[in-house]
Amino acid sequence: MASAHPLPDALVELVAQRFRALGEPSRIRILERLRTSVRTVQQLSDELGYTQQNVSKHLGLLFSLGIVSRRKEGGFSYYAIEDPSVLRMCDEVCGALQRQVAELHELIGERSSR
Repeated sequence: MASAHPLPDALVELVAQRFRALGEPSRIRILERLRTSVRTVQQLSDELGYTQQNVSKHLGLLFSLGIVSRRKEGGFSYYAIEDPSVLRMCDEVCGALQRQVAELHELIGERSSR
């Protein structure tokens, strides 16, 4: 669904919050791990080498923004991607970066062969 443009100020702030959340490399790493399966704080901590406190802090923010969901079972909280549009956005950015790198390699290759 397309948004009205220009965006209303309240919506601009919500978009900016989401971009700020994704501006932290640790959160992107967490989201990449959650891309493939549901995980606990402990699992993410072990896989990424972050403290459980750090992972919990990042997940708390992502949860508050509706980016991840949380299911409590026993003494564990299981996290999953709630909003797959975030992953699509990451894929778009990665694709754009790959195209830029390819273009740079072409330019460098052309210049070095002269």
